[in-house]
Amino acid sequence: MATKTNAASPKQSKGFTGIKSAIWVMLVCLALGYSFWFFVLGNPDNFAGGTREGRPLNLMGTVYHGGYVVGLIFTLMFTVIALSIERYFALRTAFGKGSLTKFVQEVKAAVKANDFAKARALCDKQQGSVANVVLASVNTYSEMENTTGIKKSQKVAKIQQAHEEATQLEMPTLQMNLPIIATIVTLGTLTALFGTVLGMIGSFQALAAGGGGDSLALSMGISEALVNTASGIATSWVAVVAYNTYTNKIDKLTYALDEVGYTIAQTYEANHTEEA
Repeated sequence: MATKTNAASPKQSKGFTGIKSAIWVMLVCLALGYSFWFFVLGNPDNFAGGTREGRPLNLMGTVYHGGYVVGLIFTLMFTVIALSIERYFALRTAFGKGSLTKFVQEVKAAVKANDFAKARALCDKQQGSVANVVLASVNTYSEMENTTGIKKSQKVAKIQQAHEEATQLEMPTLQMNLPIIATIVTLGTLTALFGTVLGMIGSFQALAAGGGGDSLALSMGISEALVNTASGIATSWVAVVAYNTYTNKIDKLTYALDEVGYTIAQTYEANHTEEA
């Protein structure tokens, strides 16, 4: 019964597995985004006359004049950066302490040699999501060795089921917060477009109120409006790179899980004859 308990309850990954309440990260980034917009970009030294209403003297002053939407865009940018760092450490824990490729090869060799003590030792040394799933499969394999009264095909199915259940237990941890990054990919561009439209409306309203062709005021207004476009595109670019990078890492880990799980199940099937 001890092996059954181990198989039914695979170990959770030790170490940093991610931030479950990302809303707090977003609130902190909101405060940082608007603080950066107001106090850093809006530093009076960045404007003629030493006031925020003056003509921008540098790029930071121009970005500040993009309006409050700039603060929102920086909030999204800081959120992407923070969650990207969070995913980096969480996935590093999930992959384990050693090389994932080497671990998979060594476990497959140990399983094919029926050296399950070595396979367990490798899992304990590696740790992480792959090691937890492999350990659950190995424990179920050992349990099936001492189980009688059911057919070999049922035992193989139980090994595969233990592998799938352990994988499902680990997957939410791997994919945590990635949907937020994926949402920011689109939200960054839409927020930038919103800020640009607001800036253009303000520019043409000021031009109309002047009653003439003040080309300097118009060009300055347009440049400030386009700051939102540039900032939003940069945010979406970072979000796309982060999302695709971590999705690719998760796909690699999932492939390793499937490969080892298939090997364990097939090894049991090859090493045992059909029972009556």
